[in-house]
Amino acid sequence: MISSSARTTVFDIDGTLCFDGRTIDSRILAALDACERAGHQLVFASARPVRDLLPVLDGAFPTATLIGGNGSLVSVDGKVRARAAFEAGELGRLLAEVERFRAGYLADGPWDYAYTGPADHPIRGRVDQGGLARRVELAELPAVVKFLVVDATDLPALAEAGRALGMTVNHHLDEAIIDFAPGTTNKWEALTSLGIDAYNAFGNDINDLDLLRNARHSVRVGGHPGLDGVARVTVAAEPEAVAAEISRLAEAPVR
Repeated sequence: MISSSARTTVFDIDGTLCFDGRTIDSRILAALDACERAGHQLVFASARPVRDLLPVLDGAFPTATLIGGNGSLVSVDGKVRARAAFEAGELGRLLAEVERFRAGYLADGPWDYAYTGPADHPIRGRVDQGGLARRVELAELPAVVKFLVVDATDLPALAEAGRALGMTVNHHLDEAIIDFAPGTTNKWEALTSLGIDAYNAFGNDINDLDLLRNARHSVRVGGHPGLDGVARVTVAAEPEAVAAEISRLAEAPVR
């Protein structure tokens, strides 16, 4: 059951709780558990599809709400649904740009995925870690909810082309990837669609901007310059610092 409350706390995953792409440090898990026991409703919101969130959480916090694909997927009470997907014409225009820039990509459906990038790309280590899905051809996906470009002849130009098409585009310069989402989909927009408008949030990257900007209490993990002046608190991108900040939140009185 979703409720809108200042005791709802939303956590990004990669770079916020998970620093190796696969696991969450035991100190952070303990702090999250304390947060939940203190009465916080936990929400995990990630660029990963729900399929790839589950192995990282490894069975922990089974009642938590999950937001995947930067807002295009939600899982409530274990039921995954797509809440945003590329329209056929929109996807066709994106694919034309992908062909123009000779791009390799990871396209996610509600559960399965298509991949055309390099076999040794680092993103492959984060895709379907639990062996829960199938790698299929793009045309076999019933819908495309997220489109991640992993290489291209000109990544900045491709990112601008996506913006010109009206898509939500996150160009992660440090990883040399571009994350496309349909329309104006983002984590915050998905959160509000679930009726949550009062919450705390932890995030680390530009795709957490609106999530942090609209939170009652916001924590930036690391020093991403795109989040300067957005979060109330900044902590180091290391498990001990993140766990300590989560614990402080768990111990704080309800206001």
